[in-house]
Amino acid sequence: MPRSRIMLDVLKGEAHFPPPLWMMRQAGRYLPEYRETRRRAGSFLDLCYDPDLAVEVTLQPIERFGFDASILFSDILVVPHALGRDVRFEEGRGPLLTPISVAEIMALESDVFHVNLEPVYETVRRLRARLPDETTLIGFCGAPWTVATYMIAGHGTPDQAPARLFAYREPAAFQHLLKVLADHSAAYLIRQIGAGADVVQIFDSWSGVLDDATFDQFCVWPVAEIVRQVRAVHPQVPIIGFPKGAGARYRTYRQKTGVTGLGIDWTVPLAAAKDLQRSGAVQGNLDPLRLVAGGKALSDGVEAILNALGEGPLIFNLGHGITPETPIAHVEAMVKQVRSATR
Repeated sequence: MPRSRIMLDVLKGEAHFPPPLWMMRQAGRYLPEYRETRRRAGSFLDLCYDPDLAVEVTLQPIERFGFDASILFSDILVVPHALGRDVRFEEGRGPLLTPISVAEIMALESDVFHVNLEPVYETVRRLRARLPDETTLIGFCGAPWTVATYMIAGHGTPDQAPARLFAYREPAAFQHLLKVLADHSAAYLIRQIGAGADVVQIFDSWSGVLDDATFDQFCVWPVAEIVRQVRAVHPQVPIIGFPKGAGARYRTYRQKTGVTGLGIDWTVPLAAAKDLQRSGAVQGNLDPLRLVAGGKALSDGVEAILNALGEGPLIFNLGHGITPETPIAHVEAMVKQVRSATR
């Protein structure tokens, strides 16, 4: 692996300054070129499953900003879609699914799982061939808990109450769903690595709504199972876990899941982030709204992170995905500030 992929060095525990930089949702609606490609694609899922167009949008932020990492353009809900569940995206409403029943959980079909996802693997192969050698390629999946919340409710909710209630009332079925999702998500990541991904990330966007016991059962255990299965096949490939909203449980999450790098959201105090950094690389954690605001709010936020975390293994990123209203000039200013930083 080329030494020039500095993100891989950081994930091994090395400190680089300035740190490597990329953004969650860096291929997205804030870019006019993305909006044009999305228009040509028809539906969002058509865009995810068309290797020509998925490669095009994945490369757009690399060509514009020269980020140190490129993340596959796809969606966390391709896993339930590949398992035979209906998934659709409506403008202004986000993802919509038919809520899954107990009987349907027990009958989830997987015979054509990888066949359905072959366009995604083809996208990864093409990306690795076209990306600059120094650019790290990130594959990803949604964590079982977060994916399950959408499968049960049929849509996103403020606190994922439908999934939490379902888990309390139907514990055996819910645990079975998490196991199915963990096994298939691990297989999905293994195929992405085989196609050329250098790193994989597991997104758990809804871990912050769980109490202590369910955090361990629904967030930690399934991710630990994914890590175990991926490592059995690709022991050297770094795995980043991002349990958004985990708060005081970030340390427990890292210890129990065994992830290599830890994605942290913008609410994590920088002193706590520095403490977490003692156990390995951290990734984050600029408030996305500082990027929207620009000016002093942006420069102060970037400076604070670099000052607090720049001496350790840091991957500079947002504390969640970039929002559609973000001005491109603000992204350019952030990249310039990070890249020109000196100790």
